[in-house]
Amino acid sequence: MPQKKKEIQSFLGFSGYYRKHIKDFASIARPLYKLCDKDTVFEMTVDRVKAFESLRQALTTAPLLLMPDFKQPFKLYIYASGDGIGASLHQVQIINDKPVEGPICFISRQIKPTEARYGASQMECLCLVWALKKLNYFLEGCVFEVITDFTAVKSVLNMKTPKRHILRWQIAIQEYRGNMTIVHKDGNIHKNTDGLRRWPLTNKIDNPAYVSEEASPKSPWKESVLQT
Repeated sequence: MPQKKKEIQSFLGFSGYYRKHIKDFASIARPLYKLCDKDTVFEMTVDRVKAFESLRQALTTAPLLLMPDFKQPFKLYIYASGDGIGASLHQVQIINDKPVEGPICFISRQIKPTEARYGASQMECLCLVWALKKLNYFLEGCVFEVITDFTAVKSVLNMKTPKRHILRWQIAIQEYRGNMTIVHKDGNIHKNTDGLRRWPLTNKIDNPAYVSEEASPKSPWKESVLQT
């Protein structure tokens, strides 16, 4: 068990390397990220211990990500709110002679102060544009569906006289329009990506808990993490 903030930071840096393999990584790790805040006194409370143990367990049981098949269509799930934005890229592939939909990667981030003023429909569009940019190397030139639980996304992206930032979004997605289909899906069954945006993970540069140095191999708590 970590005994100080630096060990928590090292653990988050170590486990964060595998965040694309762990669904809801940011949700699981949130209490530990909060513990790393400058003004927070170090104390391993019940929720922080639970977060540490859950994340350690997730590291040993992380789901296998599919290798993308660029001959088959993709599914891009997006979800946004005032907390953050998240997306997950999926694909249906034949596994053991059966069609199975599985994840290729998970991404999420916190919203910026200037983005907090957006309404729900604009936030969802922001999420889409951001996800397309982040996952361009998967989606460029490929057929894919965008799964959203907000019906107004199409309307916003097809506005005839949009505001300047919406016009930028329209231009940004233009190259994908020929291969992209936007599909509405009820939020109650849209939980795979919902968890990502609820507790978003910051980028490495912006993440106060990220450290580039690897934790010392002599650290007892790190050794325990590696044990199954």
